Amino acid sequence: MVNPANQDRRQKPRGKDGLYRFIVTINLTCWLLLVCALVVFHFARPDFVSGVQNYWGVAGRTTWSAQHVNALIWLLQISLGLTLFTMLMRARRTRRQEDHYGINLFILAGISVISLLTLNLNVT
Repeated sequence: MVNPANQDRRQKPRGKDGLYRFIVTINLTCWLLLVCALVVFHFARPDFVSGVQNYWGVAGRTTWSAQHVNALIWLLQISLGLTLFTMLMRARRTRRQEDHYGINLFILAGISVISLLTLNLNVT
């Protein structure tokens, strides 16, 4: 009989592998941080001032909100850092033949990097 502590981790189902579940949890957290960043972006950007608002003299904010931009940058940086950490962990742990590397991590890292670069170039 095989001791469960000495059992080869490649023989364990993914659902019972603690490290795999931890990596999936971090991955979901990264996506939730990106969704939170999108909500913060909505409040950080300048208001769209239409012609009717100009005609009636209704003021709108025409600059970026500094507090929200700082929060947005922090959320994107944390998301990118956790994504890179998850990519590293998955690269080291992917040993089963049916394991996939996770293209969603590359997409998430790309979105985070492009967003940070765009904010850096466009927000004054």
